[in-house]
Amino acid sequence: MPHYFFDLRDGDAFVQDNEGTDLIDIVEAQIEAAEYLADAVKELSMRLPGAAGHPMTIEVRDLRGALFQVGFDLSDQLGSDAIDERRLGAKMDRGH
Repeated sequence: MPHYFFDLRDGDAFVQDNEGTDLIDIVEAQIEAAEYLADAVKELSMRLPGAAGHPMTIEVRDLRGALFQVGFDLSDQLGSDAIDERRLGAKMDRGH
């Protein structure tokens, strides 16, 4: 069974996965990376509200080297006023 490592780049910080995980194939590794990234972004949003411009990447490798990466960048391109207007519009659309 292939062995995959999931290294995390969180802004300027790097956390190397030295243990890794046995998974059936690369598709399972992609799912694991996406779930790991989603959990890390959720934790970041609770830890640093308004963390605009904060990149996060999961770099996946096996014993031979790098395979792929999954990334997310919390950007505030619309600005907080535009986001508040969108939220208000969404609430009005749902009848709230």
